[in-house]
Amino acid sequence: MAIRLAHNCINCDNLMDGNLCAKHKVIVNTHYTCDSFEMKAALKDERNCVTCSRYENTDCANPDKAAPGMLCASWAPQAQA
Repeated sequence: MAIRLAHNCINCDNLMDGNLCAKHKVIVNTHYTCDSFEMKAALKDERNCVTCSRYENTDCANPDKAAPGMLCASWAPQAQA
């Protein structure tokens, strides 16, 4: 089975902050797709301690080593606003 990116709003260049579609001017989520889908030119991998929800919290797996730019196996995404 091949693994590939879904043609949904999360991977679309029209997705703006707040899950707003720039093309249709409506709030969308990962389950949406449309004929105006445009794949983002580049996906960003910004996973590191600063973007981890556990950074500087009691549930951090490596509190003595955690620092900006570092990544560990316990990384957890921050909640979307």
